[in-house]
Amino acid sequence: MQLHNFFNSSTSYRVRIALALKGLSYEYLPVNLRKQEQRAPDYMARNPSAGVPLLIDGDVQLSQSLAIVDYLDATHPEPRLIPADTRARARVLELSHAISCDIHPVNNMRILRYLQDVLGATEAQKNAWYHHWIREGLTAVEALLARHGHGVYCFGAEPTLADCCLVPQVANAQRMGCDLSAYPRILRIVEHCNAQPAFQQAAPAQQPDYTQ
Repeated sequence: MQLHNFFNSSTSYRVRIALALKGLSYEYLPVNLRKQEQRAPDYMARNPSAGVPLLIDGDVQLSQSLAIVDYLDATHPEPRLIPADTRARARVLELSHAISCDIHPVNNMRILRYLQDVLGATEAQKNAWYHHWIREGLTAVEALLARHGHGVYCFGAEPTLADCCLVPQVANAQRMGCDLSAYPRILRIVEHCNAQPAFQQAAPAQQPDYTQ
């Protein structure tokens, strides 16, 4: 397998966590988003969405992180990250989508660049935008965990897709200077995850293209 990704991309980070949890080796192929390498014609020929990650496994090419994790669950089912049980699956997907659909899309690098470069937002305005959507999103995630979460991970004693999504989002929020003190459940889960070898292996600072 090959994984085209960027060390600081939260969507790439999700997939790296999943691969590490499953003990799968892969070729790490960096795509520097800061240098717009995702828009190179040869890369866009493989991934028309011009983003990361992009997983290549034989003749299979997938460019959406949640679809990649679902594919990995189907092809390498141990450990499962999306439960087979109907209710458990729904809860994991609910929380995962609250992060991947509600928080991440409005705060990723290309949106922040558009705010500054096209709409003329100041650095302070860009940061206010980011912090607002983090508050909105993590408030909902904290409430979902209070209602349905249990165990040391989001849902029990084993990690799921929800943890793969939560850890990178919190890492980004912390990097952007967000105050996360209102989310004790989230912080406890993330602290536990970050003490585990698979999550440590997948962390941005451990990747070959890492830079400050």
